[in-house]
Amino acid sequence: MIGPFDPATHEKHAFAMRLRPGCEEAYRRRHDALWPELAALLRDAGIADYSIHLEPGTGLLFAVLWRRRDHRMDALPDHPVMRRWWSHMADLMETGPSHAPVVLPLRTQFHLP
Repeated sequence: MIGPFDPATHEKHAFAMRLRPGCEEAYRRRHDALWPELAALLRDAGIADYSIHLEPGTGLLFAVLWRRRDHRMDALPDHPVMRRWWSHMADLMETGPSHAPVVLPLRTQFHLP
C-alpha cells in the first residue's frame, strides 16, 4: 500500500481552480460549513481524503483527493446538490456557464512514496 489508500482500489486525483481576488476568507468559511448532503454525495461517488490548498498571492487553489477506481465522479455535474453548491460558490471562483468551477487538471511530476 502506498499512501493512505491501496493503489489497487484507489487513485489520487489532483486539480487546480482559481478564486476571485479577495474571496479567500469567504471560500474558507463556506467550506468550513460544508453541507452534510454534499459531503455524503462526494463520499457516495467514491471520493475520500479530499483537501483543497490555497496559494494566497495568486488565489490558486490546489485540490487533491483519493477516489475509488470505480468512482462515479462523472455523474456529479448532473446531481442537484452539486449544482446548488456550484451556484453557491460561483461568486467566489472562476466558473463556466453551468457555475461549475474552471478545473485545471494536474499531472504528477514527482512522488516520494
